[in-house]
Amino acid sequence: MAELIYHVAVSLDNFIADQCMLDGNINNSLFLFEGDHVPDFLSDIQQYDAVLMGRKTYEFGFQFGAKPGEPGYRGLKHYIFSNSIQFESNEDVDLIKGNAIAFIENLKQQGNGKLWLCGGGELAGSLLKHKLIDQLVLKVNPVIIGEGISLFGSVKPCLKLELVEMKQYSSGVIKPTYNIIYT
Repeated sequence: MAELIYHVAVSLDNFIADQCMLDGNINNSLFLFEGDHVPDFLSDIQQYDAVLMGRKTYEFGFQFGAKPGEPGYRGLKHYIFSNSIQFESNEDVDLIKGNAIAFIENLKQQGNGKLWLCGGGELAGSLLKHKLIDQLVLKVNPVIIGEGISLFGSVKPCLKLELVEMKQYSSGVIKPTYNIIYT
């Protein structure tokens, strides 16, 4: 069975995107896009067999020149979950409309690698409610932003976590890795 890992940057107050990112003004975002944590992140994502994301996360890449239907991360199979975005699925990028939960349950059962959920707070919340996320890898930025996209969207989870690794960077970013213990 494949393992689903929610590997995402987050503020200290549990937001995965601030208002600047939502407005398309990434240069004014408080999130750290440079620093000693970045090479580790680029190395970390090589362990994944596929990347899963919601529409807003996928469209975020359009700010950097990506086009609909193109992969945001070369060499990874992409699954984009949206009922509103329009493009033709292809060898690199599958657009999944409809029941994301059933699709991801099947994807986990059919595979045996690592699936990377890289964003989509609402998608993450839905997956968490269905006990489909196995591990959290949080790149905790040393910022408090007050509002934005919540780590789990509108879902307010009550979870027990097992810390399996912790890394601290001179940039102030910390990266805890937790296994989720569902009860």
